[in-house]
Amino acid sequence: MAAATQLKSPRVLPLAQERRRHQRVKVNLLGRYMLADRREFPCQVIDMSPGGMALVAPVVGNPGERVIAYVDHLGRLEGKISRLIENGFAMSISATLRKRDKLAAQLTWLANRQILNLPEDRRHGRFSPRNPIARLILPSGVNVACRVIDLSQSGAAISIAPDLRPVVGAMIMIGKTQGRVVRHIEDGFAIEFTRLQHSDFVEDGVTGE
Repeated sequence: MAAATQLKSPRVLPLAQERRRHQRVKVNLLGRYMLADRREFPCQVIDMSPGGMALVAPVVGNPGERVIAYVDHLGRLEGKISRLIENGFAMSISATLRKRDKLAAQLTWLANRQILNLPEDRRHGRFSPRNPIARLILPSGVNVACRVIDLSQSGAAISIAPDLRPVVGAMIMIGKTQGRVVRHIEDGFAIEFTRLQHSDFVEDGVTGE
């Protein structure tokens, strides 16, 4: 029995060791996760290392519970809940050494992008659409008209009534394009698209019928 117990000892390092072994990076990545009972929910990854990550999540499981997460830029990640945190949970990431090396490279890229802190209107040239009126689907599912102030391949600025302005971090649909609210502005809010849009089609995807 002792030998069997040794064989089953967890390969995931304790959290303190994991923190020492892998530097955690502050990130802001959206995704979805599935708990052991196969329920799925949206989430936001707020910090991460190749060995684990912390998620803001509407529903938490139990420590030790298996979780599968699909995270923007990073794809499918599997592990177990290591501890509960305020508004979410932390989970280990079960991965081969090759996968962890790839994650480390991706996290370095994400960290460097954040250090540069280039807003989307500086990464990609912005322009005013020919038809500024678009349909906006709010997180509640409400469909309203809005005005597109300007847009680029990676985001847009939206003018809307203050009482309809979604919170920062909320997922919305503008036309046929999905985005996330990244900040509030005087007359509305700015969004960053979840996928980089082609320069020839971005306007049709946002304001086209």
